[in-house]
Amino acid sequence: MSYDRYVAVCKPLHYSTIMTQQVCLQLAVASWASGALVSLVDTSFTFQLPYRGQNIINHYFCEPPALLKLASADTYSTEMAIFAMGVVILLAPVSLILVSYWHIISTVVQMQSGEGRLKAFSTCGSHLIVVVLFYGSGIFTYMRPNSKTIKERDKMISVFYTVVTPMLNPIIYSLRNKDVKGALGKLIGRKSLSQRQ
Repeated sequence: MSYDRYVAVCKPLHYSTIMTQQVCLQLAVASWASGALVSLVDTSFTFQLPYRGQNIINHYFCEPPALLKLASADTYSTEMAIFAMGVVILLAPVSLILVSYWHIISTVVQMQSGEGRLKAFSTCGSHLIVVVLFYGSGIFTYMRPNSKTIKERDKMISVFYTVVTPMLNPIIYSLRNKDVKGALGKLIGRKSLSQRQ
């Protein structure tokens, strides 16, 4: 999506020739394939670990960092594999997104029209908010040293990036719609009026 926004803002006249159906399909397949590869590697390394004793996970759902806490052997190689996959699936895309937005911001700042600047920022702002929410919490979860105990904060952050962020996506993206903004303004106006009475 950041590449799409980059082409739309920085190369608007070439948009239809650059963002063809084939390019969109290639971007989607690359994203799915990288996700499948990361899942396969994480699962393979996690399943190779021996587990003894009570296999009760102190977590809301079963994910590799939570499973590592139950392993009865050294988990260093598995942790390194998960870390490497975190680089592939988290840091690489975030880096590309940041480069795209750096180019977008530098292009928008040079625009003469204030209305054009506002439109470009509003188009990219919602995507950037979602990126920060999702990747920020994902990086916090997967890109830090592992400890043998799970804190409540870790569980809440996992819920945040798996449940809360996807729930917020439609709200964040629909706030660009004028009808939705008007309905939200009316709703907030009614609530504040009823609270005063």
